[in-house]
Amino acid sequence: MPIEAFPDPREATPEGIVAVGGDLHPRSLVLAYRSGIFPWPHPNLPLLWFCPTRRAILEFKDLHVARSLAQADKRLAFDYTVDSGFREVISACASAQRPGQGGTWITPAMREAYLRLHRLGRAHSVEVREEGRLVGGIYGVDADGAFSGESMFYLKPYASKLALLRLIEHLESRGLDWLDIQVMTPHMKAMGAKEIPREEFLEKLSRTRAKGLKLF
Repeated sequence: MPIEAFPDPREATPEGIVAVGGDLHPRSLVLAYRSGIFPWPHPNLPLLWFCPTRRAILEFKDLHVARSLAQADKRLAFDYTVDSGFREVISACASAQRPGQGGTWITPAMREAYLRLHRLGRAHSVEVREEGRLVGGIYGVDADGAFSGESMFYLKPYASKLALLRLIEHLESRGLDWLDIQVMTPHMKAMGAKEIPREEFLEKLSRTRAKGLKLF
């Protein structure tokens, strides 16, 4: 059964845990993202729902594109699409090797849950292809006109970063000016991301949702 209500994320534990248990029903996920909450499975534990004390975001005005990335963007003969291979992208993200991680939080149950969200028009992807072969991509969730990036992958240098740039271009064209990236990574920090307090994030999310932007 879907979750009908979450606790106030402002009352999360010091680790950012808002709730424990429940399922990945589409209505549960939609409610979570609308509330600034996201699921993060951990082995041998019930499903955990998070809203960190400090939230990582990327405001597009702060985007830093390194010279090497800008040059690669001009040089590489990649093709870019939106929502033409969501299943491929999330599967590739799940199998990507990530330093310091012994496994993936994108479990088979998570993949199926986000595929359902995609079919409902709530989850979206950007694909990067070279001669028809998928070499990079990114996916995330549309939270009523705000967007939460979930994961990205690459098989060729620069492919994931260029997928992010194409996603930003798409979102900007629809009137959005920032991206929720949930948890900071060195990669995103180098591209201009920052952390803001949870309260500030929740207010920003509420203001953005109130605009009623149609992102896809």
